[in-house]
Amino acid sequence: MTKNLLFIFLLSLVSGFNCRAQNRTILPKDVLPFQVTAEKSVYKGKNALALQIKGQADGDRTLAILKDVDFHNGTIEAMVSGEPLANAGATARGFVGIAFRAAADASKMEVFYLRPTNGRADDQLRRNHSSQYISIPGYPWEKLRKETPGMYESYVDIQPAEWIKIKIVVKDETARLYVNGASQPTLIVNDLKQGKDLRGSIGLWIGPGTSGHFTDVKIMKED
Repeated sequence: MTKNLLFIFLLSLVSGFNCRAQNRTILPKDVLPFQVTAEKSVYKGKNALALQIKGQADGDRTLAILKDVDFHNGTIEAMVSGEPLANAGATARGFVGIAFRAAADASKMEVFYLRPTNGRADDQLRRNHSSQYISIPGYPWEKLRKETPGMYESYVDIQPAEWIKIKIVVKDETARLYVNGASQPTLIVNDLKQGKDLRGSIGLWIGPGTSGHFTDVKIMKED
């Protein structure tokens, strides 16, 4: 099936990228923050958007949604980095990821995210929880892990405070997460919980106690 490049969002915060597709510089004003702060940043040698949760967050709706995006099927690519804040609790993992088909009011979305501190933990069970799928509303990680252990999370070799390349391929009720250029997906979800017809924007997502950074986000729509 032919893929048409619809949007390329380069979170480099610089101009001059030449492409026949639409492109734009992403600034804090270009996102809708939900329970997070969004600021320009230079991190690990890259211009990026930095996110932190603002105050006491309510649930998993902690993200910055890109404005003027309508996404259903296609591919999302990004460089992300997550690390626990210095004052974070012992359960902080540097949670960082991408939401897709996100409603403008953050009421619905699908999410793939990473737990970077788990990637090289000495505890094998923690390693097995390095990547995660959740769905809002109704499907937090706790529910999915309890009811279907191991089905919506998987191991991947990642580290906190380092850039991680992720790719998400979405087709109807199926989504695949690829990490650091791997040819095989880290995690496959064949039953996206909000249904195959949901559409919406792309969100830059973080979890509790996290300092998250995002750059080089590309969004490609599939007809």
